[in-house]
This record gives sequence, structure tokens and C-alpha cells, in this order.
Amino acid sequence: MSKIRTRFAPSPTGRMHVGNLRTALYAYLIAKHEGGDFILRIEDTDQAREVEGAVDIIYRTLAKTGLIHDEGPDKDGGFGPYVQSKRQESGIYLEYAKKLIEKGEAYYCFCDEERLAGLVTDFEGKTISRYDKHCLHLSKEEIEANLAAGKPYVIRQNNPLEGTTTFCDELYGDITVPNEELDDMILIKSDGFPTYNFANVVDDHLMNITHVVRGNEYLSSSPKYNRLYDAFGWEVPTYIHCPLITDEEHKKLSKRSGHSSFEDLLEQGFLTEAIINFVALLGWCPDGNNEIYSLEELVKEFDYRKMSKSPAVLDMTKLKWMNGEYIKAMDDEKFYEMALPYIKEAVNRDLDFKKIASMVKSRIEVFTDIKEQIDFLNEVPEYSTDMYNHKKMKTNPENSLVLLNEVLPVIEAQNEFDNDSLFEALQAFAKEKEYKTGFVMWPIRTAVSGKQATPGGATELMSLLGKEETINRIKAAIEKLS
Repeated sequence: MSKIRTRFAPSPTGRMHVGNLRTALYAYLIAKHEGGDFILRIEDTDQAREVEGAVDIIYRTLAKTGLIHDEGPDKDGGFGPYVQSKRQESGIYLEYAKKLIEKGEAYYCFCDEERLAGLVTDFEGKTISRYDKHCLHLSKEEIEANLAAGKPYVIRQNNPLEGTTTFCDELYGDITVPNEELDDMILIKSDGFPTYNFANVVDDHLMNITHVVRGNEYLSSSPKYNRLYDAFGWEVPTYIHCPLITDEEHKKLSKRSGHSSFEDLLEQGFLTEAIINFVALLGWCPDGNNEIYSLEELVKEFDYRKMSKSPAVLDMTKLKWMNGEYIKAMDDEKFYEMALPYIKEAVNRDLDFKKIASMVKSRIEVFTDIKEQIDFLNEVPEYSTDMYNHKKMKTNPENSLVLLNEVLPVIEAQNEFDNDSLFEALQAFAKEKEYKTGFVMWPIRTAVSGKQATPGGATELMSLLGKEETINRIKAAIEKLS
């Protein structure tokens, strides 16, 4: 068996869509699972859609996610150039298109826009444009005269109108389509550039690509690709068409969702490792119940035959849960380093940021959760005295007022203001008054935070805020409750 070679062939049109990231990941995993090569090719033949800086985004994303290519524009493996516009300069696509013309598998088309517009028809409520093979019947002399006169042309594939074409996909099996459904697609555009459909067939063959991974929106084009392979007498690669990715409403994932790209997710506080793990499961189901995989484990486990045909839902709740698991497992120093910018954004006082980081680590799912967890450290937010009601602790605004007045002198008398000393002092106070510990702690925690849920208990928050601020907050709570 020849060495497996897969490719990721993005167009430089902006941020990397989650679907493109999954294509890159699956292509990488298929190659690496078998010890094969993963190739990066930039498909920039649609110059109108190209976005400045998008090639850098592609490199940056692959480097950050660990999907390191073996060959590409920056790593020549002997199959370059790896950028289609540079391949185009060598005339390679026109050369191969002309070979098809010689075989009768393609033809020059000189029809102008006006004539093509007249071919648009309505079919079952849809507007379809179907070429009528008009230029296929031009004589050799007419073609040569048009070319000599510099008349603009495209080169079209010559698909039969009768019979069927069958192709095989690893997930969908054999798919047969009537040839009358195959339009004579354009191979070379009037600007001399190849279409995506033609260039990727030529390039995949010349780069010895054995497995082609792409989205299932390309299933309908695959019969035309197969006819090109057959026309050239080339071996057809193994096709793996990935299922559609939808949002939670089961609609196609679009930019409007706000989390359709890798960079969107990074900006929303997700970790690269969690994103890769999550994206791997959008259409692939491993054996067993484990859902947390490192990239190395994915390489070992991944089997494209266990992919699903059903649309995969980008479930943000699940992604957040998974990200939270990665955060919990993170090294404390690494977590502190990553959390620090978010802590500094939320807190503008001189507090122990390392302590804050350790308090929030097990309580957040994404880094952007940090602000909401600790914003009370700047100042107590507006809150209702109803917050002092707690059935389990048996507290209410009335007895909380009494409690805070009783406990304030104990707190004022504290010389040691660390968590352990404060807990000891308040426990002794509770014992002396025959109060349950929770009955003492709940009103204090509410007074110093003004929040229903906090990343630490009463004494942790007090030690973090310091003696003066704690006393000021308790006095303000007494005033509020009075």
C-alpha cells in the first residue's frame, strides 16, 4: 500500500471556520494514524474573495492547534509550489485542460454573458443555469479564428447526457447519479485561472494525495471530479465527506452565530486543546465513554470509518463543560498566567491575584466567566436584602442584622487576618453563642460580596479583601439592613 498523503487546502478568505478546522484536523489524524504525510496547500485561485492577512491566520491556526504540516509553501517536499496562484503561473492548469480538449473531454466556450443569461430557467421553484453545449459543436476553424481574434473564452468539461456516473465515498458508500444531471462545469475561467473544481483534481493527483477529506457539500460535485480522473486515466483518491455542522437550532453554522470560527472561540475564553478535542467529536464517535482526548490520543484512536453521516451540532453547553474540565486539569502556574489578564480587567485594586486565580479555577468553564465571578471585589454591587434569606442556614434580614452587629467586634479585634485565623475565631464565636457555623458565615459572605454565589467562602473573601475593607463592607450591610 502506498504511503497515505492527505491535504488541507484552505482558501485565504478570513478567519478559520470550525468546519475548515475539522477538515484540517481529520486530514491530519487520518495521515498521522497511519504514519503518513499531511500537506498544506493554499487555494487562492478565487482572487476576488481573498482577504489580506488570511494566509497568516491559516499558519497561525495550524501552529497553535498542533496540526503541523509535513509539506507546504514554507516546507517544500518536492511537490511544490503549494500555492495555486504560483502553480497557475507555470501554466500547469491550462496545459491539463488542453489535454482534455484533445481527448474530447473538454471544449472551448466563447459564449458571452448575454447568451449565458438567456440559459437561466426556473426548475421546481429554483433558478438554475445549465449550459446547452452550444460551443461543443464549433468547427476547428471557428475555434481557431476565435482564439486568433483574442475572443474571451472559458474551457468546459464535456459531460455525457446519457448513462450514469458512480463514485464511492467511505461514509456514504456508492452513489450513482444520472449523467443528464451533470452540468458542463467550467475548468478554466476567462481570466485564465482554474476553477476550484478543476485545480483541486489536478493538484491532488500531482501531489499524490491518497485521501481527500472535505465537507459533504462537495458530494454533488464528486461525480464530475471522478469523470476528470477517469478522463486523465488517473487513480481516484479515497473520498471522506464530513457531515454538516449546525448550530443549536440545527441551522448551518454561520458567522452570525458568533462562534463559527476558531478565533471567535479563543476570544470567548476557550482553550485550544478543548476546541480541538471538541471539534474531533463533531462527526466522529470513539469507542467507550471517554470524551477527553489529547491530540496524541486522537492520532492513536481516530478511525474515519467510525464517522457519522448525520449533521453534527456545535453544542456550546458541551464545549463549555469540556473547556471547564481542561481548566481544572491545568497546571496552577499556567492557569494563573492565562487568567491574569481577565482578573486585571475585572479588579482594579491591589489584591492577591494568585489567590483569586486559585479561588476561581474550579468554578469557571471559560476564562470570560472570571469577571462575573469576581467583580464584587472592586465594590459591593446593588443587592436586595432578600439575599439574607436562607432556609437551610435559617437566616433572614432580621436575624442577619443582629448577627452582623454581634460579630463585628470579633472581626475588629482580629490581629491575624488570614483564612485559618478568621475561620477559627468565627467558629469559636459560633460555639460561644450556640450558633451553627453556616448561620454565622452566610450573612458575613453576603455582606462582603453582595452576591448569591462567590468563588470562596466568607473567611476566604475576608482575608482577600483585608481587614479595613471587610469592616467597611460589614458596616455598610448593617446600615442597609437597618
